Amino acid sequence: MNIYIANQLEKIVSEKYKSLKPFLDEQNKRLFAAAEAISLGEGGISIVSRATGISRDTISKGCKELESGIIGASGISIPDSKIRAPGGGRKKSVDKDPTLIPDLESLIEPTSRGDPESPLHWTSKSVRKLAEELKKMGHKVTHARVADVLHMLGYSLQANRKTIEGASHHDRDQQFNYIIEKCEEFQEEHQPVISVDKKKKELAGNFKSVGMELRPKKDPMNVNVYDFKDRELGKGNPYEVHDIANNEGWVNVGIDHDTASFAVESIRRWWNMMGCMSYPDAKKLLVTADCGRSNGSRVRLWKTELQKLELDWKFQFAISRQEQANGIK
Repeated sequence: MNIYIANQLEKIVSEKYKSLKPFLDEQNKRLFAAAEAISLGEGGISIVSRATGISRDTISKGCKELESGIIGASGISIPDSKIRAPGGGRKKSVDKDPTLIPDLESLIEPTSRGDPESPLHWTSKSVRKLAEELKKMGHKVTHARVADVLHMLGYSLQANRKTIEGASHHDRDQQFNYIIEKCEEFQEEHQPVISVDKKKKELAGNFKSVGMELRPKKDPMNVNVYDFKDRELGKGNPYEVHDIANNEGWVNVGIDHDTASFAVESIRRWWNMMGCMSYPDAKKLLVTADCGRSNGSRVRLWKTELQKLELDWKFQFAISRQEQANGIK
C-alpha cells in the first residue's frame, strides 16, 4: 500500500471515529477500531492506530475478539451494562502507592519555606525535579504522573503577584487628589498636561524579543543566539511623553545614557513634533513624573534643564511628582 493511499484511508477512518467517538464506550471504541483494521487488510492496524490514537495492542486485542466471537477475558463473566470484568483496568498510582501523596506534599509545601532539611528549596517546584526526589524516596513515578497527582490535589503553576505595599504617607490620598485637581484645571483651560517616564532599556540590534508577527510558514526571523550588547549600537533608552488629555504617546529613543538632559530634550522634541500642533495657544505646561532616575526630585541637572526650557519657550512650568511610598513632593 503506497503512502498516498494510506494517508487517504487514515483521513477517512479519522473522520468516522471523530463522528462516533462521543457515542462509544471503551469496549465499542476497541471493536470499531478492530473492524476498520480488518476491513483494510494488511497494514490496517497501523493506519487505524494513527487515525484514532488507539494503541496497536488494543486494536489487536479487538481483532482477536471479533474473530473468536468472545468479548472480554475468557472464563470471566462481565455483568450487564459493564465493559470490564470486576477489578479490571490499571490501578491508580495513588492506590498502589499510598505514601506517594504524603511524600509529594512534603516536598511541595515544606513545614517552613527554605527549610534546610527539605530535599528541595521552596523555589524549586518543577515536576521533573519533584519526580527525581520521589524516585530517591523509593517511588516509581514519572514527571507526567507527578503533574497529574498535583492537579488532582488542586495545585497549579502560579507566579508570584505584587499585592503587598510598603508604608504610605497619611496624606497620600490628599496629595493625589491635588494632582488630579491640577490636571483638571489645566485641561479646562486647554493647557497641555503630560506624564513623563523612562522605560526599560532594550538592546539595539538583531536580538530576540517577546511577541510574534505574521510571516510565511516555517520562515521565522533569524536573530542572534546570544544577547550580548553590541559595542557599536549599544542599548536603546526609551523615554515616553504621554499627552493625558488627548491620550497620545510619544517615545524618544536614545542610544546614550539616561540623563536629565536627555529627559528634558525628549520633552522639547515632543513639543516641536506633536505638542505645538495640539496646543497652539499654550502658555503653561504641567508635567507629572515619578521621583526616580533622570527626572528625580533631587537631580539638580533636571531642574536646571527645565529652567532652560522654560526660558526658551517662555512657558510657565508646573511639576507634580509622584513618589512610591511617601506621596507627592
